[in-house]
Amino acid sequence: MPSLFSKRLLPILQLTRMALVFTAISNSVCAMLLLAKTYPTKGGSPWDLLTAWNLAAVVVMSIGMYGFGMSLNDIIDRRRDAQISPGRPLPSGRIGVRAAHIICLMMAFLAMTGAVAYAWNTSMWPMTIVYAAATLVLIAFYDFAGKYLVAPGILALGLIRFFHAVVAAPQIPLFWHPLLLMNHVVVLSAVCYRLEEKRPTMTRGHWWAVILGLLAADLLCVAAVWWRRFPRSGSTLEALALSPGLLYPLAALVGFLVAAGVVVRRSSDPRSAGQTLMLLGLLWLIVYDVAIVAGCVNLTAAVVQAMLLPVAYLAVQAMRWWGRLVAISQPPRYMRAR
Repeated sequence: MPSLFSKRLLPILQLTRMALVFTAISNSVCAMLLLAKTYPTKGGSPWDLLTAWNLAAVVVMSIGMYGFGMSLNDIIDRRRDAQISPGRPLPSGRIGVRAAHIICLMMAFLAMTGAVAYAWNTSMWPMTIVYAAATLVLIAFYDFAGKYLVAPGILALGLIRFFHAVVAAPQIPLFWHPLLLMNHVVVLSAVCYRLEEKRPTMTRGHWWAVILGLLAADLLCVAAVWWRRFPRSGSTLEALALSPGLLYPLAALVGFLVAAGVVVRRSSDPRSAGQTLMLLGLLWLIVYDVAIVAGCVNLTAAVVQAMLLPVAYLAVQAMRWWGRLVAISQPPRYMRAR
């Protein structure tokens, strides 16, 4: 029975990349904490938002979003993976194509169910639903077309993180949070794409498209927030929420640049550097969340949220070891000579 359970569960977890789902959960929880801080000023309590129901709904939504994107990606790439990654669940036959489609649809259903449950209990209808649907559309665009278009795909990855981060807080209490996540993911994806020498090749034109597209998105976001909030606040600093607390995520950014430099320098080749850097960069999203909560909410909440980082890292390592153990236990497979 344990062997059967392992053979059934592991392929599903690998298909949906569940080891890294904690990064998405962390982004949503951070947005909730930032929004909860504004509740006392509206005559309520932070605990009016931070209920077990709302937290569970956001977690379910994040799991669904992440699992949908990863499983859809593997379904679309199954023929390509058969040549370069035959050990993946679909090309290896450990999951059938029909089962993969069912899992993908279930993940999309979970994402929207979590969003609806959260919106229904918090009266954040319809924007929470709109942002959740937009995130699913962006994920589908990336998996079906964006990743083959290079620059649009890389920008789409950043927008996916942006919209996912605001599903739990459509009011966007601190727009620097989703903006930081978007910029980090775009730059990280572009650098790792080049290091891993993915196809199609990233040209100078693609680089300029990514840079100018990201800059346009940043300026549009800052201008929109200023235009909406400046008349009420009368201060640019207050309208843009510029405070000493932002020094924490700034320090986290500097820390990532240092860590990224060490990874690239110590890697044996560009491809391994890109793979290691991508993993580090995804885990670092939790570091940004912790830094923002520490600077803009309180240190106690930041310490609690920081627990997601070792959980995510251990989940990645556990999945790797589990996969190796299952592979060793399998009988050898022989290919018929042509």
